[in-house]
Amino acid sequence: MINRAKEVLRIEAEAVKSLIKRVDKNFEKAVKLILACKGKVVVTGMGKPGFIGEKISATLSSTGTPSLSLHPADAIHGDLGRVTKDDVIIAISNSGETEEILRLLPTLKKIGAKLIAMTGNMRSTLAKYSDVVLNVGVKREACPFNLAPTASTTAMLAFGDALAIALLDKRGFKKEDFAFYHPGGALGKRLLLKVEDIMREGKTNPVVKGEMKVKDVLLRITGARAGSASVVDKKGVLIGIFTDGDLRRHLETDAALSTRQVKNVMTKNPITISKDMLAADAFRILRERKIDEIPVVDKRRRPIGLIDVQDLLKAGLV
Repeated sequence: MINRAKEVLRIEAEAVKSLIKRVDKNFEKAVKLILACKGKVVVTGMGKPGFIGEKISATLSSTGTPSLSLHPADAIHGDLGRVTKDDVIIAISNSGETEEILRLLPTLKKIGAKLIAMTGNMRSTLAKYSDVVLNVGVKREACPFNLAPTASTTAMLAFGDALAIALLDKRGFKKEDFAFYHPGGALGKRLLLKVEDIMREGKTNPVVKGEMKVKDVLLRITGARAGSASVVDKKGVLIGIFTDGDLRRHLETDAALSTRQVKNVMTKNPITISKDMLAADAFRILRERKIDEIPVVDKRRRPIGLIDVQDLLKAGLV
């Protein structure tokens, strides 16, 4: 069992390695054809190559090349209406003679879409019909009967990745662009989510005057279900923050703490952030400063929000 598994991996690794020398002028033509495409890249394949095509299409889409996957059986029953003359078709077939693919070729030519073949048979009907042919042929499948698509589909997948990443480079696609198309992922959150998207506002952002008594401030904090209150002067400008930590420190030495004015026991000139800051940067500040809350202020240093480490946890940044 172990020997068989190792053999499969060797065969598939060799299949991928053999593709390196085939990154040639045809590959360059394929990249240029897609870069010049005014429409989208439509990827089609039947059976196992069809599944590979879905992955290639998804990778293209997430790296800056608009794409969709088209099942050839559905295509001949009306879904060819998705294809326009401005599109580029990537047709995947190891033999190049897959019946469902070949039935599409005459209509695709009439539509006027450009065709890139990804095949293991350079003399096949598919290859002859195509504008560009990418050779993904393998010496043998990893299947002991040389029948089940294994090494061949691995080669298709790897060549599709090579094509997508080459296009990514040519388009100057950046990690910020990648995050834009992945707003639900961890990278998207780190690069796109801003403080204003998750900060506490209104009733959940307790703001108190410096003359307010500590006992009343605590009621405001409790009502807001927060861990601190922003303290402001008569003009509404932030002058401090009163946190759970401040409460604990002063309770140890001041029996009359509850009746003190909060401005006398607060943390003065606290660290602040702006609403336009990335939430990930806000988390970095909280972590480096070893604090749990940080006020969000406007240009006049008026508190407009509050970020609590719990907000970042809920947002999935931690």
